[in-house]
Amino acid sequence: MLFKKEDKFSVQLKKISTNLVKSTSFFTEYVNDDQNDLKDFAIVMKDHEHAGDDLVHVIIHELNKVFITPIEREDILALAMSMDDVLDGLESTAALFEMYGLKEVDEYMLEFTKNIQKATEEIDKAVDLLNKKKLIEMRRHVIRIKDYESKCDDVLRVSIKDLFQKEKDPIRIIQYKEIYEYFEDTADYCQDVANTFEAIIMKNA
Repeated sequence: MLFKKEDKFSVQLKKISTNLVKSTSFFTEYVNDDQNDLKDFAIVMKDHEHAGDDLVHVIIHELNKVFITPIEREDILALAMSMDDVLDGLESTAALFEMYGLKEVDEYMLEFTKNIQKATEEIDKAVDLLNKKKLIEMRRHVIRIKDYESKCDDVLRVSIKDLFQKEKDPIRIIQYKEIYEYFEDTADYCQDVANTFEAIIMKNA
């Protein structure tokens, strides 16, 4: 059956992916602009995360009301939840910035952010194709999402190696290592979204 035009689930999934891209763009703009208001950064990201939660709750409510869904209800829920996990990861990372008072963004954090932003843009494009029933075309976006996650794997290895070689302050090592790992966790969540897309394609194409 897949999604009909303006199907309630397609509309809601699009809202979730749009909010994710918007949130990631705000995160990216912040770390690239060398802004110093960490409290505001964390608060705005928390607002985006709350908005994402609300959108997921709507999908759960709608799934509980209907008997027939365009694709398996488990896949709709998994897609919504996995996209929400990406946003949760970004919000948690922003909270760490604020908690540690971290105002110095290094090249590795910028690289993580760039790849995660690109991955979320691919997620949004894949959601558009899902809603248009163009499942085969989704595959190229799935591949790109996984490629960006792989790049984050590489950044994590290099960043931690560099951190232990150059940094002498043990507190700073702990803080930066944790933030690098939060970025990588967020990239892993993007890959979870890609895996959900793959499951949907396999079942419905």
